[in-house]
Amino acid sequence: MAQLGAIASIICAIGGAALFASVHKIEEGHTGVYYRGGALLTTTSNPGFHLMMPFITNFKSVQTTLQTDEVKNVPCGTSGGVMIYFDRIEVVNYLVPSAGKSLPRTRSPLLRSTSQQLFRLSSTVYDIVRNFTADYDKALIFNKVHHELNQFCSVHSLQEVYIGLFDQIDENLKLTLQEDLTCMAPGLIIQAVRVTKPNIPESIRRNYEMMEAEKTKLLISAQTQKVVEKEAETERKRAVIEAEKLAQVAEIKFSQKVMEKETEKRISEIEDGAFLAKMKARADAEFYTAERAAEANKLKLTPEYLQLMKFQAIAANSKIYFGSKIPQMFVDSGPSSTKPQGGVKDEPWVMCPK
Repeated sequence: MAQLGAIASIICAIGGAALFASVHKIEEGHTGVYYRGGALLTTTSNPGFHLMMPFITNFKSVQTTLQTDEVKNVPCGTSGGVMIYFDRIEVVNYLVPSAGKSLPRTRSPLLRSTSQQLFRLSSTVYDIVRNFTADYDKALIFNKVHHELNQFCSVHSLQEVYIGLFDQIDENLKLTLQEDLTCMAPGLIIQAVRVTKPNIPESIRRNYEMMEAEKTKLLISAQTQKVVEKEAETERKRAVIEAEKLAQVAEIKFSQKVMEKETEKRISEIEDGAFLAKMKARADAEFYTAERAAEANKLKLTPEYLQLMKFQAIAANSKIYFGSKIPQMFVDSGPSSTKPQGGVKDEPWVMCPK
C-alpha cells in the first residue's frame, strides 16, 4: 500500500507538472508561435491562456505592438577614410498580426507588384517567424541598419555626415528599410528612425567645435553690427524727424511773421489811403474855399472898396507921423496920392499902431 501511495504521488506530481507545463499565457499585443522538437508549428495563438503538449512543445511570444529596437555602436567609414561611430540608433516598428490589414505603399510600381505577390505568400506572423525566426528584428532591422548606414557614409564626406546631411539620415534610413521590408517581410512596418550624433575623432571634433565657436562669434558680430546699424538708423531717423519738426516750426513762424507783415502792410495801406483821402478832401475844401474867396474878393475888391478900407485903416491908427527922418523900415515908399492941406510940403508918412 505504501508503494502504491508513493507511485500515485509520483503520478500526481508528474501530472501536475505536465498540466503546469501545458498551460501558458500570451500577453495582449503579442502572438504565440509554437515549436515541437525544434520545428515551427503552423499553429498560432492570440492573447489569453492556452494549452500545449507539455515537455515536447514550447512557445515564444512575438510582440505585434509598437516596439523600439536600439542598434548601438555602429561603425561607419566616410568617403574620406575617417572612421566614426553612431552610439545609438532607435528603430520604432511594429508587426502586423495579419499583414493583409496594413500594406505600406511603395514608390516603385515594380516594387509594389513584387511586394503584393510576396504579401499573398507571407501574410501572417507565422510566415515572418518561419523565414526570419522569432528574433526577426536582428536580421531585418539590426543588420539592415548597419548595412544602410555604411552605404550612406561611404559616399559622403565627414562634413556631410556630421553636419551637412545629418538631418536627412533618419528619414532616408526609414525609407530604405521600409522598401526592403516591403519585399522581404510585408507585415513589418517601420514607424520612425532616430539617429544620434556620431562620435568622431577628438582632434576633428575640437576643430569642429572651434569652427562652431568662430561661427558663433561671427553671428554675434553680425548681430552686433545689425544692432549698431539699427541704432544708427534710429538715431538718423530721430535727427531727421527733429530737423523736420524744427523746419516745420520755423516755416510756421515765418509764415506767421509774413502774415503779420502783410496784415500790417494792408493796415498801413488802408491808413495811408484814409489819410490821403482825408488830406485830399481837406485840400479840395481849402482850394474850394480859397477859390470861392478869390472869386468873392474879385467881386468885392473894387477901387472904391479898397479906398474905403484904406481910410478905415488910417482912422483906426491913433498917431500919424510925417517927415523925412522916419526909419526906413517904417517908410511907405509909395507916393501919396493926397497932398496935405494948408500948403504943407509933401513928406513920407507912416502909420503907427496905437
